[in-house]
Amino acid sequence: MPSRVRPPDVPGGGVDPDIQRYLDFLHTERRLAERSVTMVRDALRQLQANAAAHPVPLREVQPHHVRRWAAQLRERGLGPRSIAIALSAWRGLYRWWGLNGEVSANPVDGVRAPKAPKPLPKALSVDQAVALAGHLATHGDAALRARDHCIVELLYGCGLRVGELVGLDSRAGGAAAGWVDDADATAHVLGKGSKRRSVPVGAPALQALQAWRAVRPGLASPDETALLVSRRGTRLSASQVRSRLKALALQAGLPTHVHPHMLRHSFASHLLQSSGDLRAVQELLGHASISTTQVYTKLDFQHLAKVYDAAHPRAKRRPA
Repeated sequence: MPSRVRPPDVPGGGVDPDIQRYLDFLHTERRLAERSVTMVRDALRQLQANAAAHPVPLREVQPHHVRRWAAQLRERGLGPRSIAIALSAWRGLYRWWGLNGEVSANPVDGVRAPKAPKPLPKALSVDQAVALAGHLATHGDAALRARDHCIVELLYGCGLRVGELVGLDSRAGGAAAGWVDDADATAHVLGKGSKRRSVPVGAPALQALQAWRAVRPGLASPDETALLVSRRGTRLSASQVRSRLKALALQAGLPTHVHPHMLRHSFASHLLQSSGDLRAVQELLGHASISTTQVYTKLDFQHLAKVYDAAHPRAKRRPA
């Protein structure tokens, strides 16, 4: 095996020889990629500059120094992920020094980067969701088309999780985890934490369900209890639902990757836009905490902001 050469120093200044020893260790012993070593070197050069400006010897750095320097990174505009990378590099150096008996404690332990804001869940627009729900593939087996239509309608029309969907049985009773009662147009599902809930099934979803029930016997194995089955006649898996939904979205011409939870997000967002009833949406989604449901108020505000930007005469005068 050819020997690995020592990575060159990053232009713009060297690093402390003791830091360079650590970088050599990462490169030769840990066999980190060149790009990873460069990222660590950049972070440790920043640590070195901070210690020199304080001034404090690197081996005498204390947690309050690290917290101050992390705050300074944030003031310079670095995001939570970049700060986390820097702290990880600093922590690794002191951990290595500690293993070698060169420091008695790691000053970076316990210092955490600020939390990155959670991205908002992606939801389809109303037009996109309706287009997908109304789309039927123009090729393939008729029974599978009916099944796929039923999948889309139950995910978007009822806000089901994919696990709740594939857990539905064709009829109630016995060990059924969930089922749809056609008579009262209600889906009874087993959600997270083994909590049961009931959600209404709208007319389009009920029609799609009835169309699927009519052809299901020709596809399902004789002893299969699942409502939704695969080509082999056995219970459909969550991964199979994801795959079929992705294909259906492409066939329907949607400009984004669609997955089952996106339809649940769309159900919640569109319901909240129309009703404004956060508590009702919480109950329909089966959220244990209202704070989990409140994320959809942000999606709703985004929708309102888009309407404002498109329609209000003063919108275009907002600062960039």
